Amino acid sequence: MQLQEKTMVADTLAGINGELTRYAGMIAQSENKELKQTLKQMRNACEQSQEELYNIAREKSYYVPAEKATAEEVAHVKSLFSQGTL
Repeated sequence: MQLQEKTMVADTLAGINGELTRYAGMIAQSENKELKQTLKQMRNACEQSQEELYNIAREKSYYVPAEKATAEEVAHVKSLFSQGTL
């Protein structure tokens, strides 16, 4: 069975997002400044790849983002953070 391009793009984006999560964890746990800097550079390259693939997915209508939050929704979430609720 051949994978469709849309499925491959979605799988790749999911993989990249997982890598970004792992980089964040490693960066936060590293005490070695040189290692931390290297991990940040790797994370930045990964983010750039994710953004490029995301743009391709949007152009081909493989991915349709959710509607933008309203000003009221944004204010509500901000208030939750400022109150320490989240």
